[in-house]
Amino acid sequence: MSKQVISTDSAPSAIGTYSQAVKVGSTVYLSGQIPLRAEDMEMVTTGFADEAHQVFKNLAAVCEAAGGSLNDLAKVNIYLTDLANFAQVNEIMSQYFAKPYPARAAIGINQLPKGAQIEIDGVMEIPGIN
Repeated sequence: MSKQVISTDSAPSAIGTYSQAVKVGSTVYLSGQIPLRAEDMEMVTTGFADEAHQVFKNLAAVCEAAGGSLNDLAKVNIYLTDLANFAQVNEIMSQYFAKPYPARAAIGINQLPKGAQIEIDGVMEIPGIN
């Protein structure tokens, strides 16, 4: 199977040697998103909740560019610089996903690019594509 690069101007452009997402067959592998605004590539710095909302908006844009939606994500990995934000992530995530929720890992880490407090990546299965 060949790889197809997924790219959209509605999400931040890659700031390194990676693609926003790569589709292989009906599976899409989404790179990690941090709270950068696509329009100016500036970080959202108005608090953790705003950062998390921006990350989910960025993920949604990449999912849509690939032909799916957040609800097509089968697995997400959430990286947090402070696990005390875990409950807030759950509350915010519930605003973007409908049941059944994707499988998920939440990982506490020391540092993220550009001083972000949260990064999320995922794997999406696009229905109806073989």
